Amino acid sequence: MLLAFDIGNTETTVGIFAGDRLRAHFRLTTEAQRTADEFAVLLRSLLEAATIPLRQIDGAAFCSVVPPATPILIEACRRATGVDPLSIDAIAAIEGRLPVTLPVDEPLTVGADRVANALAAAAIVKRDCIIVDIGTATTYDCITAEGSFFGGVIQPGVRTSAATLFQKTAQLPPIAISDPGSVIATNTEACIQAGVVYGAADSIDGIVRRIKLEWPRKEEPVVIATGGLAKLLARYCSEIDQVEPFFTLEGIRVGFEALTADRVAAKKRMRTPKS
Repeated sequence: MLLAFDIGNTETTVGIFAGDRLRAHFRLTTEAQRTADEFAVLLRSLLEAATIPLRQIDGAAFCSVVPPATPILIEACRRATGVDPLSIDAIAAIEGRLPVTLPVDEPLTVGADRVANALAAAAIVKRDCIIVDIGTATTYDCITAEGSFFGGVIQPGVRTSAATLFQKTAQLPPIAISDPGSVIATNTEACIQAGVVYGAADSIDGIVRRIKLEWPRKEEPVVIATGGLAKLLARYCSEIDQVEPFFTLEGIRVGFEALTADRVAAKKRMRTPKS
């Protein structure tokens, strides 16, 4: 089985794959201050809760946009499972070890989560895609059917925008982001809900429409939403075609399979006697 980690700025999503089936998943708060020992204990607890014996974990991979948290997770994974996790990132793509390309101005700066999204789009959707990843930032990944990530958009995320509102206003209380109901609200909390959710949804629709106007190919791209708030916001977006909450985890799985296949092929080449 494969342990997959999507390390985001706010949350770390953990997935356990049996083949190509996502058998279990968990969302954790990303804590760079957490020690490797603490995270290893947490990993063992999660596996136990999912009734998965440690001995069944024979592979691990991750994508990370939080450099301070990355070495902690790597060491914790080693301690908990005895497996060294592989990194799904722009370097692996640039070196040709992943079946995606990054024809952008600064390929090394492409986030690892966006590389994973490109992998999932090429291997699973197999169509031109716009991946709307709704997290701490909301990112828009423009990906061709062949797995070419050729650009995108980054904007402040829903929670980030809401947190700024709460910090900069003296009389508006922090609230949880949830279904706002009517757009015309009759109390302060409902007013904030409506502004945050409908504002984010209309922003997503507007940016997706602008991207489509500039799309360089004839086929209209399919729009996929992923991330922790994807299900909530997709209800109010007209431009989102489907919701895949664990799309990035799927891309990590695809990347792991590509990297391990590359290693197996390399070993076979080394063992083949020269004629």
